Amino acid sequence: MKILLVEQLKQIEGFRSVIGNSEQSIDKVIAFDTANNDDHALMWINHKNISKLAHLKNGVVIAPGIPEKIASSVTYIHVDSPRLFFTKVLHSFFIKEEEITVADSAQIAPDAIIGSRTSIGENVVIESSTIIGDNCRIGHNTVIKKGTIIGTGVIIGCNNTIGGVGFGYEKDEDGTYIQVPHIGNVVIEDKVEIGNNTCIDRAVLGSTYLANNSKIDNLVHIAHGVQIGKNSLIIANAMIAGSVIIGDNVWVAPSSSVLNKCIIGDNSTVGMAAVVLKNVEDGDVVVGMPAKSIRK
Repeated sequence: MKILLVEQLKQIEGFRSVIGNSEQSIDKVIAFDTANNDDHALMWINHKNISKLAHLKNGVVIAPGIPEKIASSVTYIHVDSPRLFFTKVLHSFFIKEEEITVADSAQIAPDAIIGSRTSIGENVVIESSTIIGDNCRIGHNTVIKKGTIIGTGVIIGCNNTIGGVGFGYEKDEDGTYIQVPHIGNVVIEDKVEIGNNTCIDRAVLGSTYLANNSKIDNLVHIAHGVQIGKNSLIIANAMIAGSVIIGDNVWVAPSSSVLNKCIIGDNSTVGMAAVVLKNVEDGDVVVGMPAKSIRK
């Protein structure tokens, strides 16, 4: 697809100015480190690597600033946040909307409620009393267990289990473990995104809850009764134990673990591979095993 820079890119929020050939067309996007002599390639560069602009000879680059020496064959698009602007360009001009289909191999309970413009992949299982809103995408081989409630604009990848029974046992009189019944459900609000190969368990009582716009990466385990706040990110291999409360705008880094019933405050960060054994205050940054604050 070819686009006219001034006429189209200037419509995107964050555009400041263009320097160079405002009539230059684009028909591909490439990584900056693979830049070649193609005038029609679009790329971006961040503040950290802006010095590399001086070596660019051709193409169109989204940049947070303009070098003192400008190559006449390069067109610069000056923006405040190059990565965000580049993301918006991809969404606006290069990403085709996926076809909305319900695969013949999907097994959907007769009483399940599926909203309009929702796409369901191959071998998906949707059990009884499930509600799925409009404009959702459910990837291949995912299982949505009974009673799950999913909002609008939710994206769920492949090979996930949503609403399975959690890991909860008690010993009976002779010391044998018996499973605690899980009679709650999972509630997923609007615009939540879940990657691949992730398990989100139903609550024993009440709901395991994912609030608006939270994002869950691949290979994440969210145990029974967990509450995840708005706009929070849970990254690959993280383990969120039972009844944990995660606030709004929280970043939980890869391979971290949070002990059951801990409270992770709003706007906080759990560092990579951290093991959280106690509550985390609002705005704190914790790292290590056991996790300790490094905010000061």
